[in-house]
Order: sequence, then structure tokens, then C-alpha cells
Amino acid sequence: MKIWHKITHYPNLGLLILTFVAFIALGMPDGLLGVAWPSIRNSFSIPLDAIGMLLPASVAGYLASSFFSGPIISRWGIGKVLALSCALTGIALIGYTIVPAWWMMVLLGTQAGVGAGAIDAGLNTYVAAHFGEGLMQWLHASYGIGVTLGPIIMTIALSTWHSWHIGYRTVGGFQIALAICFVFTLSLWNQKKGSTDVDEPKRLTDYKTSMRETLKQPQVWVGMLLFFLYVGAEVSLGTWAYSLLTESRGIAPTVAGLFAGSYWATFTIGRVLAGLYAKRIGVHLLVQASLILALLGAILLIWNPTEFINLLAVALIGFAIAPIFPALMSGTSQRVGANFAANTIGMQMAATGLGTAAIPSVLGVLARQYSLEVVPICLVLVFLLLFGLYQTSMNTKKNNQEIII
Repeated sequence: MKIWHKITHYPNLGLLILTFVAFIALGMPDGLLGVAWPSIRNSFSIPLDAIGMLLPASVAGYLASSFFSGPIISRWGIGKVLALSCALTGIALIGYTIVPAWWMMVLLGTQAGVGAGAIDAGLNTYVAAHFGEGLMQWLHASYGIGVTLGPIIMTIALSTWHSWHIGYRTVGGFQIALAICFVFTLSLWNQKKGSTDVDEPKRLTDYKTSMRETLKQPQVWVGMLLFFLYVGAEVSLGTWAYSLLTESRGIAPTVAGLFAGSYWATFTIGRVLAGLYAKRIGVHLLVQASLILALLGAILLIWNPTEFINLLAVALIGFAIAPIFPALMSGTSQRVGANFAANTIGMQMAATGLGTAAIPSVLGVLARQYSLEVVPICLVLVFLLLFGLYQTSMNTKKNNQEIII
């Protein structure tokens, strides 16, 4: 396989492995909070909805660092940004277990968000600059491994040591160890040679394009909106599928849990498989086909003739949308141009934070006002809008190329 050949013959194979590990580490903290929250509430004697203070603080930090990651990476280099960001995240996670007051943990949540946003944007920029579509898919699949490991680590900490502190200290220590690895490999991250790809994708981080100039580009805003809508849809179904099936459709909790689990299972499988054929069929066709399949799954979820169709619909949507995020990310330079790509990637990552917070919340309000059945209807609308926006972004690219010619 060409991708495997590329990996095994990459001059800095250790750096590539470190990139995979970094994506896994990026997902670990995201899987801790859900399992640890009841214990955290007891520790600080806070109400159930106090999580509404921690999450916005973390998202705010994430948005700030990811949005401005382009200029920061251009000035400091990816290696330094990754080292500092991992250190910030690790210190914040360990700090959670030391501070005596809840408001202090909320402040540390902002720091953790800053670190996570810079890591996410930095890694995506590096992979987009040095590798193709297939490897981007596999790297994002490794993020799913991290999200899976997080709850397992916290569950072991709670069941064995009866302490949520151990879980956060374990993941925080791993982040700091990763930061040290980045420090020792700083010179490798900044090398301009080291990939067998064509020159253009290797130079994304060499451009010194200003944020002001980047923000003037309509296609940049279209890209941000694409990520806002996509991630909002992805998180919305993962958040509301179980409630839809149990509270609105009367499916047994155990069965509904299986259905909801099938979403993330096929999601992970979809990204692994996409890594094999992404290069062959191309980013454009991959995104189009994925959105059409996702739309079909959402329509099946609205139809709802049997429990099996519900399972099929949820699993199909998970499988269909899996390749979209990595494909859109690796195709950034094609949509906006190489000189705007580094800045745009960071801004797109900021848009994902907004989408994660806004769209599932809006669906929750609509579901409370009307019915949980609005969830699949809204998904259909979002997938249709995504398809139209993506076609617009590609048409804009073609028109720009014709003007240049």
C-alpha cells in the first residue's frame, strides 16, 4: 500500500510516531470529565449544572489559541508551540487535583483549553503541510483512541484508588512527558526536508500572511462555516441519539445504548478505512459521497419504521461522516490557497469549538420546546447546508483558478 510505504520510508519515522501519540494524547482529557464529574462535584460540593462554568471556560481558551495559531506557528515554529501547549495542558490537568476551590479549577480550565487548541491546530497544520489525505484520516482516527482511553483511565482510577485525582494526574503527567519529547525534537519539527511529497504542501507554515488579509478572503469564512456545521452535527447526534431513542421512541435503554455506541464504533471504522482509499478517490469526491450517505442516514432516522432501521441509520451516519473532518482539513489549501492555509486551519479549529457548544445546545432547546424528533430533522437540514456550502467553496476555487489562467 502506498500509504504504508510512505510511512515506513518517512525519513523522520520517530517524529511521525510522535505525531500519532500526540493525537492520542489530545483525545485523552476529553474522555475524563464525563466519568469524573460526579466525584468532582462531591469534592467541591457544587451542583450538577456547575459544569456549565468549566466547559465555557475551556472552550474560550480553545477558541483563542486555535484562532491565532497561524501567526504563532509562523513566528515560533510548530515544535515550540506543541511543546509549550502540551506543558500548559499537563500543568492544568494536574492543577485540577491540587486547587482547593472550584473557581480555581474553572480558571485552570481556560489554561487547558488554550493548550488543547494550540495542540490541535498545530498538529493539523503540520500534517496538512507534510502528508496527504490518507494519513490525515488515520491520525484523526488515533484521536478516537485517546477519547476511548480517557474514560478507561478514569474508571480504573475510581475503582482501584477511589480518586478522580489519580486519573487527571496520570493524563497530565503523560502530557508533560509528551512536551519533553517535543523539546528534544525541536530541530526535526522545523526541517523543510523530510517528506517525499511535492513542494507546495510542505510550505504552508512558511507563509507570513497576516490575519487581516486572511479574514478578507470569502472562502476562508466559508471554510470556517463548514467546520462549524460539521462538528455541530457530529457532536449533536452523539449527544442526543440515546435520548431520542429512549425518551421519544420507547426503545429499551440497553438496546438504545447499543445503538448509540454503534455511532462511535462505525465512526472510528470509517476513518480507518478512509485512510486506505482517500488518496485514490480524492478529497472532493470523498466529502460529497460522505455527505450524501449521511443525509440518507438522517432520512432513515426520520422514517423510523423499525428498531433495526434506527440502528442502521445511526451506524450509517457515523460511518458516513467519519472522513469529512480530516478530508476538509487536508483540503484546506486547495480551497483557500497555500498562502492562507496555516491561518485558516487555526480559524477552522476555532469554529469547531463554537459548533460543539452552539449546535447541540440549540437542538436541546428545540427538543424541549417541541420534541426530540426535531433532532433528525435538523440533521437533514445541516447536511443539506453542508453539501451546498462545500459545492460553493469548490466552485469559488475553480473560478479563481480560471481568472488566474
